[in-house]
Amino acid sequence: MNPLLDTHVLLWIASGQRPLAERTRIRIEDPTALVFVSAASAWEIAIKRSLGKLDAPDDFEAMLETYRFTPLDIRTQHALAVERLPNHHQDPFDQILIAQALSENLTIVTHDAAFDAYDVRTLPAFD
Repeated sequence: MNPLLDTHVLLWIASGQRPLAERTRIRIEDPTALVFVSAASAWEIAIKRSLGKLDAPDDFEAMLETYRFTPLDIRTQHALAVERLPNHHQDPFDQILIAQALSENLTIVTHDAAFDAYDVRTLPAFD
């Protein structure tokens, strides 16, 4: 199962500030794995940077290339799948990541306990 990085995990990897859990790091660094990053993460970073709520790298695409992460576009089926999700919390970025993971058979790498309320596979970012 290929991983889909939650936005905060992507930023922690890029900053090197917090080491990943060993099994998660191994999974992400596996040269045969496709590690996905959603366009929703680019959107979330752009919005929060423009509001002054986030200090993050300004070259998202270069960051993806540096870590050999695979961009995942938001497709119509992903957007429509959000409607079928239980309404456990109101974060639209998390909701689209969950819809993408379910639609594409991906495992979300996260440290956010809110994902536990959904029927989606997760991999803990940290021990």
